[in-house]
Formats: sequence, structure tokens, C-alpha cells
Amino acid sequence: MSLIEALNWRYATKKMNGQKVPQEKVDQILEAARLAPTSSGLQPFKIIVVTNPELKEKISAVAYGQTQIVDSSHLLVFAAWDNYTVENIKAAFIHANAQRNLPAETTKDYEERLIGMYTGRTPEENFNHAARQAYIGFGVAIAEAALLKVDATPMEGFDPQKLDELLDLKSKNLRSTTLLPLGYRDHEGDWLVNLKKVRTPLEDFIIEVK
Repeated sequence: MSLIEALNWRYATKKMNGQKVPQEKVDQILEAARLAPTSSGLQPFKIIVVTNPELKEKISAVAYGQTQIVDSSHLLVFAAWDNYTVENIKAAFIHANAQRNLPAETTKDYEERLIGMYTGRTPEENFNHAARQAYIGFGVAIAEAALLKVDATPMEGFDPQKLDELLDLKSKNLRSTTLLPLGYRDHEGDWLVNLKKVRTPLEDFIIEVK
């Protein structure tokens, strides 16, 4: 199946049937998100994988009772760094250089430029930037799930402060950005399952500048 075919197949599943997604497919979706591009390769986000039924119930309660969370096989919580700091930027470069067998001096100038840029911004500006990077991984995860015929429901509808408290994200210097329940569509209970996918026509969506 091509990516276009997979994207035509997928939709924002409204009702899941509780069936478990094989772990190897979940692992592939997580790996796709891990391999997604991010600004300067810093990967300023984490993915929290929730399978505990009681915790999913609590998360659903701060997400307007959306049942896909409870009925999902795995709930992925995308959480961005709450700030760019000297420490987390340096750690990213130390890891990259070690993996590439490069001396620290190789990237020192670029590293210092980034530190100067990010530390000159407010924490909120930096969180918003990190959140946009998390969205890239979020989109890649959705696409990979579709290729694997795993249903996924992208969600922004939740109280981020309450979710952060539930998952103790502040202690990890993270803030939640999006939710992605993974599972399988309930063909009988989902009102959206058989409706045509509707998107803006291509001629109205693309603007060509010549």
C-alpha cells in the first residue's frame, strides 16, 4: 500500500473496538516518530506510552470523555521540552558526536550559536518551538500507523495542565502537546467509518508561485 492509499484509508476514528495492536506494529510507529526530522536534530520531545486501563480512564476524564482513549490499545502522549537549556542542547550534541565518532570540536561553533539563540528567548517561546517539532513526529506516527492499517485519532482536545499533573511531566521538564490513541475501528459503533473522506480540492489547496 502506498502512503497516498494509506492516507485515503485512515480517518480520525471516533470509536475503537478495544482490540490490541501487536507490539511490533506499535514499535514501528514509535520508531517512525523517533526518525522524524527536527530542527537541528535536537528531538525536543518525548513520547509517553500508556496502556494502563486506570490511567487511560483518568486521562479520558481530562480529555472531555473521549472514549477512544479508554478503548485504545495504546495511548501515545507527545510531550515537548518545556524549554531549551544549555544542558539539553549540549546533551544532544554529545550524543550525536559520540554516535558519529566525531570530536566535540566538530560541532562546537554551531552548538554555541544554538545556545545563544535559544537562551535569548523566553521559556514559552522555546516550548512553542519544541511543540512544533513534536508535531512533526506526531504526523509521521499517524502516517506510519495508516501504512500498518492501525487506526489512530489525533487529539488536541484535553486539559494540558491536568494531563501534565497526571503524568508528572513537570519533573521531566516536559509539557504535553498532543494525544494519539492507537487501536482498531469499531465498524458498528463509529458513525464516521463509512463516510467519504472530504478534503479541500487540490486546485483550491495548492498555490503556485511562478
